[in-house]
Amino acid sequence: MRNQQFAIRPTTLDQARVELQQIHFLDDTNLSFTTPSDLLRDFYDRSWPEYTTSSVVAQQLSNLMATPETDGLTYLTTHEQVPVDVFYNLALQRLGFAVDLDFQLANPLAAMTKIQLPVADHEGTTFTLTELINAWYVLLTTHNKTGQTFLDQLTTHGYFAPLIHDNSVPKPLIFNGKAQAVFDTTQLIHEVVYVESPQDTDHDGHRDLLKAEVIRPAETASGLKVPVLYTASPYNQGTNDEAGEALTHNVNVPLTAKQPATTTLADVTAEPVTTPLPDARPVTATTHTAAETFAREQSYTLNDYFLARGFAVVYAAGIGTKNSDGLRTTGDPEETTSTIAIIEWLAGNRTAFTTRNATQAIPAWWSNHQVAMTGRSYLGTLATAAATTGVAGLKTVISEAAISNWYDYYRDGGLVVAPGGFPGEDADVLAEETFSRQLLAGDYHRIQEKWQHQLAAITQKQDRVTGNYNRFWDARNYLKNAKNIKADLLLVHGLNDWNVKPRNVNNLWRAVRDLPVTKKLILHQGQHIYINAFRSIDYTDIVNLWLTHELLGVDNHAETLLPNVIIQDNVTPETWQAYPDWDAPSNPVQHFNLQADELVTPSDHTPAAATSFNDQLPVDQFNHYTHHIDEWQADLLGDKHNAMFKHRLLFKSAVLTDDLVLDGRPTIDLQVAVNQPLGLLSFQLVDYGDAKRLGVSPTPLRIRLDEGYRWREDNLREFTVAATTPWKMITKGHRNLQNRTNAYQVDELKPNTFYDLSVTLQPTHYRLLAGHQLGLVIYATDFGMTVRGNQDLQYSIQLGKSALHVPFITD
Repeated sequence: MRNQQFAIRPTTLDQARVELQQIHFLDDTNLSFTTPSDLLRDFYDRSWPEYTTSSVVAQQLSNLMATPETDGLTYLTTHEQVPVDVFYNLALQRLGFAVDLDFQLANPLAAMTKIQLPVADHEGTTFTLTELINAWYVLLTTHNKTGQTFLDQLTTHGYFAPLIHDNSVPKPLIFNGKAQAVFDTTQLIHEVVYVESPQDTDHDGHRDLLKAEVIRPAETASGLKVPVLYTASPYNQGTNDEAGEALTHNVNVPLTAKQPATTTLADVTAEPVTTPLPDARPVTATTHTAAETFAREQSYTLNDYFLARGFAVVYAAGIGTKNSDGLRTTGDPEETTSTIAIIEWLAGNRTAFTTRNATQAIPAWWSNHQVAMTGRSYLGTLATAAATTGVAGLKTVISEAAISNWYDYYRDGGLVVAPGGFPGEDADVLAEETFSRQLLAGDYHRIQEKWQHQLAAITQKQDRVTGNYNRFWDARNYLKNAKNIKADLLLVHGLNDWNVKPRNVNNLWRAVRDLPVTKKLILHQGQHIYINAFRSIDYTDIVNLWLTHELLGVDNHAETLLPNVIIQDNVTPETWQAYPDWDAPSNPVQHFNLQADELVTPSDHTPAAATSFNDQLPVDQFNHYTHHIDEWQADLLGDKHNAMFKHRLLFKSAVLTDDLVLDGRPTIDLQVAVNQPLGLLSFQLVDYGDAKRLGVSPTPLRIRLDEGYRWREDNLREFTVAATTPWKMITKGHRNLQNRTNAYQVDELKPNTFYDLSVTLQPTHYRLLAGHQLGLVIYATDFGMTVRGNQDLQYSIQLGKSALHVPFITD
């Protein structure tokens, strides 16, 4: 195990004393102790809240070994001093590490170094009383074997239970710059409100009412004002999976030629909506008492963690969902408007009602008007959309695996390109899946005709025929408005996420690089996942430090303590490294020329003639690949003379003598010709070399993590090393040859004529080891993402005028 903690706030001894007193580890009694052993014994007595008698607590201490010969109880009873080794022998056992398995009693500090656990400052071989207080403080912030801080471990066993109803305890209670679980999760208030949004997407002459589910601490009923975590989830009220599957498009269709056209950016710029807005509903009565409640929401475990720490949580599904008004639109400005309407209510700037009858208004009187948005995928996407409006009250966004431009989700370079794992999905399919008003038969009966008209319009405007960027997609491009962002950003994305591809977070990161907001980025080696229950990184602590600073105004130095960029290493398990930037403009670039199956440095390049491949496969092979995409991928990257021979081009570098750390967006410059007036090219950058690599899906560790005391749970996970493989796809990209200039202009493509083409691949950060080879595969049909026409398309590449450019860093 390797531990990385980025969110431990350095603390002075005076401040540590104050905080230990606030959480009841220090008081007048033990501050009067004169020997370190008495103080440490008292700390341990207090650290077993589940045991209520001193004899049982003593028994627990006797089960820990202080030295190879002496248990903890005996040692602290018979010695006055606490050697550093004794302290960490006891500490490692309390953190869940096993003697002789995880560490040796003869040298605990070696294990502290190996596992990367923090060791408190000390001048000699024994702790003074003052040093011991600091050491205990640091220990409480330290991760245990399951990836929780020791204080969170104690919390799950009931340490804070006596403090929950103690009026002398400040709420929120802050320790090491982070909010602690001193709120009673058995007494949470659950209520429903209906926020009136400034839109009428179902055109019924009334502003849309949007259902919001609120969970807040009981203390808010007595006047405590709390910050809010808001998750906008179109899936929250249910989905129409069967209907969405029925609407899924056939991708076994041919690529078609497009009529050349010189299109300008102005031609594809979305026009603002100018439909007159109905008047707001009159407010004739106001109450602080909700009329509806709910049993259990589709919760996010990170939100659950913060409910125990005094944050309110709000879930809303938005327009066109069950018990709300409106129609689904898949990411356009109308959906953004419905998303921020909830924030405006939480910030005191919009009206909500207790029921859909809208007779009594209800303010968010318990909110401190400080809002964060959380969530992954579509949920994180709407958080990004909300941030680009600059809406008041939105202090920060924690967006995970989020779309920044819907064109980059469903299209690429003038091609219809599916999110990985979902061939045939498109904006209309997602709209149908999330139109949960359909789940209420009476409501759907009244709205069905309008919905079918709306759905047909989405299908037509998304344009699966050309794949070009147009006004439909421009309306769903949040990057255009990135300059409006005022909220601080914590962005999380998987480098192996081929659902929401890395370009989405990269483009947003580049767009906000110079904005006067605090922004942080975490890149992991996974696919489309959450990372809040991983052992090797203190993600939950990072978010706690971040939100305590952003929403509670605590000066915990989160903005400077947390690195700008944290990236998980793809070679060494459980390793996360801090970087000043990702894809920095100043990165150096390694250049490779294409030459007869080789990637060579420019100095070794000799001019070469054209080489070619044909995209058309034998019918049986084609049909097999459509149902076994994993086998297609294996053949695509496999041995030169396999089933894909003559259907792709494969180039490999010389064996690397040193590691090469790719960082950013590789680009490819080609001269390409095709035998018809249509064509597409796809590219994969590959790590060739036998190795045991990290799996892209985390491994469950069969350990349950508690989010608080007798509260919600989560499954602990970690990326582990898989079986040896001969290669690993690093990144990929696609381009329609008729979109050589950009995604909206259609260029002429004459058969058998060479054209210059430059393609930027998906961004990456990847450590390519010495002894491996960098590979480039050029092909056409991507069975997992593009249309699959199996057409007789012969592609030729002029090798003498083609090159690969790879940005890298040295670390």
